[in-house]
Amino acid sequence: MQDQSPPAPDPQAEHSMRLSGPALAVAYIGLCLLPPVLAFGVSVAPLDVWERAAAALGMVGLVAMAIQFVTSGRFEAISGHLGIDKIMAFHKIAAWWVLIALVLHPLAYVAPTWLDDPALGTERLLAYLSLPHYRTGVVALAALLALVITSILRDQLPWRYEIWRATHIVLGLTAVGGGVHHALGTGRFSAMGAVNALWWVLAMGVIVVMAVLYGWRWIMLHQHVWTLASVTKLADRMWELDIQPAKHTPAPRYTAGQFVWMTEGKRRFPLFDHPFSIADSPKRPGLSLIIKEAGDFTNQIGDLPPGTVIGIDGPYGEFSLARHQGDSVLLLAGGVGIAPIMGLLRDLVARGDPRPVRLAYAAGVPANFACLPEINAAAGALDLQVMLVSEEDAEGWRGYVGRLTHDRLGRLLEGLDPQRAVALICGPGPMVTAVSDALLDLGVPKDKVIYERFDYSGGASRLDRQRRWGFVGIGAGLALVVGGFALAP
Repeated sequence: MQDQSPPAPDPQAEHSMRLSGPALAVAYIGLCLLPPVLAFGVSVAPLDVWERAAAALGMVGLVAMAIQFVTSGRFEAISGHLGIDKIMAFHKIAAWWVLIALVLHPLAYVAPTWLDDPALGTERLLAYLSLPHYRTGVVALAALLALVITSILRDQLPWRYEIWRATHIVLGLTAVGGGVHHALGTGRFSAMGAVNALWWVLAMGVIVVMAVLYGWRWIMLHQHVWTLASVTKLADRMWELDIQPAKHTPAPRYTAGQFVWMTEGKRRFPLFDHPFSIADSPKRPGLSLIIKEAGDFTNQIGDLPPGTVIGIDGPYGEFSLARHQGDSVLLLAGGVGIAPIMGLLRDLVARGDPRPVRLAYAAGVPANFACLPEINAAAGALDLQVMLVSEEDAEGWRGYVGRLTHDRLGRLLEGLDPQRAVALICGPGPMVTAVSDALLDLGVPKDKVIYERFDYSGGASRLDRQRRWGFVGIGAGLALVVGGFALAP
């Protein structure tokens, strides 16, 4: 008899403290505002409005820059409730207001002089940028500019992913380290007292974060060993890896749809790991990963021999039915986005879930579809209907040709109440944007449209824009406090 129970409780929720979105927003604003709040009690020489604004911009920007180290999706307490898609969107937007604040920091100091005498103001700015006393601040700003530029140009740079990532880390540490040294050496509110202590705490916090990311996790990758049991070709340039824990490695605790960071062999160091969705059910021992050849590391994935030692860090993410309930389930995959969708489908089969399940799977050409026999077989265990869509036609192809359009998604929802459905989407950026917007038009509630994407091309979805306004609101709140500090007597 099949198990008719609902999805099992989320094991990560039982063993970690994941903060909600509003709680994270309050914590973020509170941390960023801590230095100007502490600075209110510091006695300094009288400053005009521009100089106080410059000081506040520098202090708030430095804290926000340090916080970027923990908004990279690697800390479950930070990203566990939001999911990797939302936390990375915030990470990117926050980088812009950090850059704006720290570029305005020296400009605001020279603004009064420049308004009175542009030539003298320019001379004063050049002095700030060239005098040895301010050198670490200039180095920090240059590192921040280089970091943002190389992030924007990541896909155009002729660098391996690992080189880009190492450069990102070095530039980030240089920016924060130089910024803290500059604040301690030249900050008018940082000479002593609580603000001075805060910068030391901030520096130690970044060191601890780096020690956890690249020290503790390096140890865990070698202490908790996994082994590659098999590699199976599923479709053109797409492989499935069966990975099993070694004798003394704890059994994995995850929910279907989450992802792990994986590395292999002698490269078991966090700098060399890559994120892959789990294409498996927790009811089966071990882990299955479905990986497409799409880069320096993945192009060799099919050549890994069985017995290869694997490093696994995770699980992470909130792309799961355990965290998003509905009376019916829509699973929508594009390309290798079938990986977490197969994990969810396999788990639904393993649990004998009685709910209606509708699966739409899109690929570029028919040869790119994976797991079709297993998907068809799942219809014998579930109330499952499947829609296959290939962008290009081919001889013998009997599915749809084109894309997952609004009308086709409407057909997929026939017989279901959209208001009581939950949709999980995984695929490339343009597909995720189009499908999520179409589902909202068809009546699926916005809090029931959950997605993860491989890239951020294809523009922003309506949900992205809505979240972006929330993030902009956080930045606007910080700007108001900077203004309030500047105008304070």
